Amino acid sequence: MTHLLGKVLAVGAALAALAAFVTWRENFESGSLKGARVLVTGASTGIGEQMAYRYARFGAQIVITARREHILHRVNFLSYLQMTSRALPSLEESRGSIVVVSSLLGKMSSPFVGPYAATKFALSGFFGSLRHEMTMRGSNVTITMCFLGLIDTQSAMEKVKGYTNTKAHPASEAALHIIKAGATRQWDTFYPWHLYYMILTGNLHPFIWDFIIRSVYSN
Repeated sequence: MTHLLGKVLAVGAALAALAAFVTWRENFESGSLKGARVLVTGASTGIGEQMAYRYARFGAQIVITARREHILHRVNFLSYLQMTSRALPSLEESRGSIVVVSSLLGKMSSPFVGPYAATKFALSGFFGSLRHEMTMRGSNVTITMCFLGLIDTQSAMEKVKGYTNTKAHPASEAALHIIKAGATRQWDTFYPWHLYYMILTGNLHPFIWDFIIRSVYSN
């Protein structure tokens, strides 16, 4: 009976996620971003750069920031905390939103990416806790967590070179997905969408998933 109930709950969760995915895509209106004030971090390259282009096309007012890569690697987690704490008062006044770009590696462990995965797990823990606290006190600020697979940015492709042949997805489409999720004030979103089912499978059958993960990497 317990086993059957588990399967029913898993199917229900999957259907709910699929319904939510379709709904936010249909509800997004690009006009809603016209004149919106947006801060894009890491905007010199990769996903941040693509997001800046997309926001500009939608008519948003953009402030962009970027730092040297070796410094960014040291403040990859702490910078989120510092910027969030400073921005929260203004976000409360404007009913704003926080969009956090995370990774599948913030939900599931993989080999050869220990430091990077550690920062992404830390993001999930911090913003998950903050979201609970803000919801409990009736805050009008939403937090959207975006979990991405392998994206074809130069930085990402250099890091995985020689380790895996996993398909990389276009940064421009990832940027658009993130913008839509933030504009429709989603809680969690996944790009590509099937990452949700990968995570669900991994949670239900961790030993099988660990074997699959190791099989797509080479030493």
